[in-house]
Amino acid sequence: MQLRITLSLAAVLTLALLLLAACSKDNPEAHAMTARDSLKTMRLSGDFHVELFASEPEVMSPVEMAFDDNANIYVAEMLDYPEDPPPGKPARSRIRLLHTNGDGKIDRSTIFADHVLAVSGFMPWKGGLIVTSAPDILYLKDTDGDGKADLRKVLYTGFPKVNQEARITNPRLGVDNWIYCSNNGSDGRITSPDHPGMAPVIVRGADFRFDPISGRFEAASGAAQFGSTLDEFGHRFITQNTTHIRHVVMPMKYLARAPLLEVRAVAQDISDHGRPSARMYPLTGPQEWRRERTALRQQRYDENKANVTEQVGGWFTAASGGTIYDGDAFPREYAGSVFTGDVSGDLVHRDILTPDGATFAAHRAQENIEFLASTDAWFRPCNFSNAPDGNLYLTDIYRQVIETPESIPEEIRKKIDFSNGDTLGRIYRIVPNRPLRQGNWKPNLGTASSAELVKLLASSNGWHRQTAHRLLLERLDRAVTADLKTLAASGSLAESRTHALWLLHAYSALEPTEVERAMKDSDSRVRENAIQLGESLVKDSKPLTDRVLALAGDPDPHVRFQAALSIGDLRDPRVIPALAGIAHRDSSDPWFRMAILSSVGDAASEFFHLVLAKGESWTDPQLLIDTSALIGGRQNRAELAAWFAALPKVGEPEKYLAGLTRGLRLVSARNLNVSGAEQAFARLLSSGNEALQRAAWDASRHFELTALIARASRDAAASDLPPASRARAIGALRGGHFVAVAPVLEKIIQSHGGPEVEAAAIDSLAAFDEPAAAKIILENWRGYSPEGRKHAIAALLGQRDRLPGLLHAVESGQVERAALDAAARAHLYNDPDPAIAAKARSLLGSTSTDRGKVVRSYMDVVKLRGDVERGKKLFQENCAPCHEPRRQGGRVGPDLSGINNKSKEELITSIVNPSYAIEPRFVDYIVTTKDGRMYDGIIANETQWTMTLRGGSEQGDAVVLRQNVASIRASSVSLMPDGLEEHLGKQGLADVIAYLRGGL
Repeated sequence: MQLRITLSLAAVLTLALLLLAACSKDNPEAHAMTARDSLKTMRLSGDFHVELFASEPEVMSPVEMAFDDNANIYVAEMLDYPEDPPPGKPARSRIRLLHTNGDGKIDRSTIFADHVLAVSGFMPWKGGLIVTSAPDILYLKDTDGDGKADLRKVLYTGFPKVNQEARITNPRLGVDNWIYCSNNGSDGRITSPDHPGMAPVIVRGADFRFDPISGRFEAASGAAQFGSTLDEFGHRFITQNTTHIRHVVMPMKYLARAPLLEVRAVAQDISDHGRPSARMYPLTGPQEWRRERTALRQQRYDENKANVTEQVGGWFTAASGGTIYDGDAFPREYAGSVFTGDVSGDLVHRDILTPDGATFAAHRAQENIEFLASTDAWFRPCNFSNAPDGNLYLTDIYRQVIETPESIPEEIRKKIDFSNGDTLGRIYRIVPNRPLRQGNWKPNLGTASSAELVKLLASSNGWHRQTAHRLLLERLDRAVTADLKTLAASGSLAESRTHALWLLHAYSALEPTEVERAMKDSDSRVRENAIQLGESLVKDSKPLTDRVLALAGDPDPHVRFQAALSIGDLRDPRVIPALAGIAHRDSSDPWFRMAILSSVGDAASEFFHLVLAKGESWTDPQLLIDTSALIGGRQNRAELAAWFAALPKVGEPEKYLAGLTRGLRLVSARNLNVSGAEQAFARLLSSGNEALQRAAWDASRHFELTALIARASRDAAASDLPPASRARAIGALRGGHFVAVAPVLEKIIQSHGGPEVEAAAIDSLAAFDEPAAAKIILENWRGYSPEGRKHAIAALLGQRDRLPGLLHAVESGQVERAALDAAARAHLYNDPDPAIAAKARSLLGSTSTDRGKVVRSYMDVVKLRGDVERGKKLFQENCAPCHEPRRQGGRVGPDLSGINNKSKEELITSIVNPSYAIEPRFVDYIVTTKDGRMYDGIIANETQWTMTLRGGSEQGDAVVLRQNVASIRASSVSLMPDGLEEHLGKQGLADVIAYLRGGL
């Protein structure tokens, strides 16, 4: 009876699709095709053909598939896409189980788990599935044999329910026995109900990984959006929407040794045919809504006489599901290729990977043509899966529209049914015309003995190797230890030797002699993994230590890179010379510089002088500049004295000084008494080199320099000097003692020497912790210029013990309420002291509830004709400092290059009520350090050891050590201030909108 109902439903759906297709000849994207007809639209290499494996009603909206031990197929059906169900309504997404009898055809399909919110990723584990479904990572299992998951357990929780395209997904088991998940850098505080004693992990700016055996979990380098794939040697490649392929180069665990190291990135865009977005070659034209959006934009360009032609398509905009092919049916040249779908381009792209220094380069397999492309505008290849039969399977979510609704202009969005096609979906099998091997479709690995699984680690098929590895990890059957040791020593494949080594590590059965042998392996990828495996054994084995140090000179760059990372854990006098040797060969590569400095650690000074003694040109100069930052951060007086003594030996000392200052600033160094520093600064400031003098003044504020402070006091007060020179001298006064320099700074403030000088004096006063500093700043409030007032408010908000004084000044009328913009109020409203927060709300009141009325009162602006040139001028004056890249660091606010999507009404709302909707990447965070200082801004970069906050100041980013952080709070108020409309006026607002809609 059930089979007849299923067939009947299939017949009805097929008939409906045929009728719809017959009516859609004039507009091929208006209606869906049948699965068979869609199959006919695919064009691909002559080496392959595509077979339909499953389609509706057997699968609907599939985004992930996985084969279990016995090749039963689980499919994630993301029926909730693109938006979660309304409150009170159950999730529609689910996991389906497809049953086969071993012939590669579907016999029946059942629902394994229902109501799994926006499920987009899973992997088999111990007879069940590890499933990603924000806010959780779940474990689902059928324990009673009825084909449905009756066990539903939360493994980890705390992942945010943000935009569905940025949620936790893609669990993938690496050869190192950790499971890696894509998190897109979304903010979350992760805990494990099974391990309440383990500390929570913050995953903001990162991906996530966990050890399925011990339960340990941590942030992982990334961050991936939808698409994460690992080769069998541990290299991880990720997909990020417009950036179709990245390599995760720097594992986070190595950065822990060097918390003072500035980390600018942990992953590399590796496409050699376009960065960050590459050209693609679809067979379909852009969808109607995209053409409409482009026409709207082009109309605005033309109306405003902008010499711009809008490109409607042809570049990666929705890359997803990047997967390494590791089967054994395809021609050999396809092994190791990365296949990536683009759901907007209806195509599959193929990259060929080649080693490139510490990372890889991804080459387009064929020029001006894709591996697979379709003329069906509903074809949405979003993910891939290697299979037991050696072929590659493709999941096609098959929808009319794949796009986040907020990316589409309102006037177009309201005409789109984003759920159109959510009951459709296909899975295809990509098959070579002349397969190298006919794979077994029903391998029954779940019933194989452990000894048989060890033999499968040497299979030519990647699915068999990886499934055998997973099962052996689940079982931890130490009876096969001897078999694994034999395979690790003499396995015919580099992959099998690597799998065996890591399993021995999981079994706690790996011996130093076995690792040492692996370090001599003929395959560089095995040597690379052997270095990692030796990290826990090397301290007890001198031969192993000798071998690791020898690999610092390995001919393969990946081996040398891993050596640079790993030897930092050794306690051996040969480490620094070995790192210097790597530096001589590889320091022009920024990834090698980061790896070397992560291992240098506490020996930064020793490393600096060893390398410098060989000549400044012996390595890339940037390496020693970055080493200078580490020396500065350590604040060791003897090391600093030696550094100053060596400074005359370098060609551009201002760059080294800037590096040193970067480290000193990171640790808030003050009044360092360093032998020889006074004389060094006197010499630098007398050099006649303006860049060097500027760098010297910046560095001097961190040292105890009696004579220099006297000079700075004179220059700071000298009204005949240029303002920039005075400002540098004023900044240097931060290095003096408060009792001596405060009178000088107050006198400068009262002299009204101009905004630049006034602001510098306020900033220097703010650098002191003494309560009298805030008193001086407040007492001079009435005389400040507008720029001075901005700096004064920032100074008063910059330290917690100054907040009561600021609020008292507001309460008494000394400081006007209007002087505190929305961001300043957010500081106060979100203060951890309830008394401060309550008083601030009482005094200042929240304007957010009134903003809606203001928006409505400005809606008549839509009727005004704007002037683009006037709007451009107003934008440059009021908006560009945050929305355009700054001299010191990147943007503070969103890139507005696509803002012309928005209607006039939407732009009025965004400008007048900026806190109405804040893009997650541009949330304002308020950070309080243990010494009471406060910082705010967007988080521009983050590791487990440092945070980089980017505010609106041209002074640059603020890097804060995590160990110094007392609290972090996300503000609900935008960094963009309320009240901009009052400054612009209605006509000015119309002018700015005209400029924005004209294409910026």
